[in-house]
Amino acid sequence: MEERIRIGRIVAVHGVDGTLLVQHNLGKASPLRDVRAMFLELAPGSLIPYFAIEGKARSDSETLLRLEGVDTPEKARTLLRKAVWLPEPDFRRLASRSAPITLLGYRVLASGRDLGPVQEVIEQPHQVLLRLDVEGREVLLPVHEGTLRRIDNRTRTVEMELPDGLLDVYLG
Repeated sequence: MEERIRIGRIVAVHGVDGTLLVQHNLGKASPLRDVRAMFLELAPGSLIPYFAIEGKARSDSETLLRLEGVDTPEKARTLLRKAVWLPEPDFRRLASRSAPITLLGYRVLASGRDLGPVQEVIEQPHQVLLRLDVEGREVLLPVHEGTLRRIDNRTRTVEMELPDGLLDVYLG
């Protein structure tokens, strides 16, 4: 099965024709209309394909989007707050190479060990966190100039220098 990447969510209905406002983490303006299909998470774990009719980038993080079969504000409102996912090839093509979300799937190397792949990138207003599963436990690693040593796009690795004791907080 093809990998899918969560890029954002639907945050508003725009106008009277069912247009949706999608807030995304692609790191650059994107009309999202050149994708084969995007997937909306209508229920937890249930991704339903939708096809874009028209898209217009509003900013680096927002896109106005019309979807096939969604042609009234009432239909559009049922999709509010739903997560938007893209197939990995479309995600890799559309995302800015400098966007933090592109680190999904990269392996994190820190404290002399391979901690595993990045499961999620959490972008907060003043901080970026990488979520990993280390030894069966969720670990959140802050990414900033003090912890980030190197990103190798060829080997898909992130080398970090973590503060003393950070892993101990999670792993005991």
